[in-house]
Amino acid sequence: MTGESDAMDAATLTLPFLFALIAVALAFDFLNGLHDAANSIATIVSTRVLRPQYAVAWAAFFNFIAFLFFGTKVAMTVGTGIVAANIVDPHVVFGALMGAISWNLITWYFGIPSSSSHALIGGLIGAGIAKAGTAAIVWSGVIKTTSAIVLSPLNGFGFGLVLMLVVSWMFIRYTPFAVDRTFRSLQLVSASLYSLGHGGNDAQKTMGIIAVLLYSQGYLGGEFYVPFWVMLSCYFMMGLGTLIGGWRIVHTMGSKITRLTPMQGFCAETGGAITLFGATWLGIPVSTTHTITGCIIGVGTAKRVSAVRWGVATNIVYAWIITIPAAAAIGALFYWLSGLFG
Repeated sequence: MTGESDAMDAATLTLPFLFALIAVALAFDFLNGLHDAANSIATIVSTRVLRPQYAVAWAAFFNFIAFLFFGTKVAMTVGTGIVAANIVDPHVVFGALMGAISWNLITWYFGIPSSSSHALIGGLIGAGIAKAGTAAIVWSGVIKTTSAIVLSPLNGFGFGLVLMLVVSWMFIRYTPFAVDRTFRSLQLVSASLYSLGHGGNDAQKTMGIIAVLLYSQGYLGGEFYVPFWVMLSCYFMMGLGTLIGGWRIVHTMGSKITRLTPMQGFCAETGGAITLFGATWLGIPVSTTHTITGCIIGVGTAKRVSAVRWGVATNIVYAWIITIPAAAAIGALFYWLSGLFG
């Protein structure tokens, strides 16, 4: 039997496990949408522009159609730019996914808006190190991703603050009723754009995990790329998760940080959309949670610094700091556990 045939037979033997892992990856994608539904709808719900059930449907639709507008740069970063693709195997993928899923469920239960993206990155780093040590890490990609932990909320803060100041100046002569009515309509547009950016960046992370799994098993013919069926599946599951919604985190994001008006909601969502579109174009897997939180704090600060509940914001930042190491530890644990069974 030839070496090529042996490789194909080995890949065939793992087919049930492969399908199971893809199902776990799609389950993570669903939980990502569930966990991060607040990112897309918190502002539009808290300003009472849309009822929650309509808001999640609106956001889910734009999460799904994001595949029409974005490429696969973020998926390439996650698939090959965090852990070397040649060390990835089903055990590493399982550890990464379970690390991310476990941390997502913990933070969802306590209503903490942590980052699903960085939970996945952390899980992947932990499982990769558990297999091959720090040599497994692609440091350029990790540095780019971890830098975004600081830069994405700062960019969101800046865009939200500046947009709020500019828009307030533009509408200074309008009555409060006219301003409210105008921005209730405009918030439908800004929420659509933010949901588009949310789907475009977040769904690609799971796409990268599934693609590198297929690559490691020889199903991509030796060239790393993202099959169209993987793209469609991930965007669908992301939208479905958003449709179900994560109401605990919606409450934290929409009202506990600061009280929002339709004008503030519009500025926060628009600032967030600009940040996400830019990051996705550059192939950087940013946290949509970090981004919209920064935007909300920015528009709140434009009103007055005391309008922001800094204690709540500080607790959220603590969750951000521990997400990658916590998910990495869980990912490493599940990698070792999976090794006991095969």
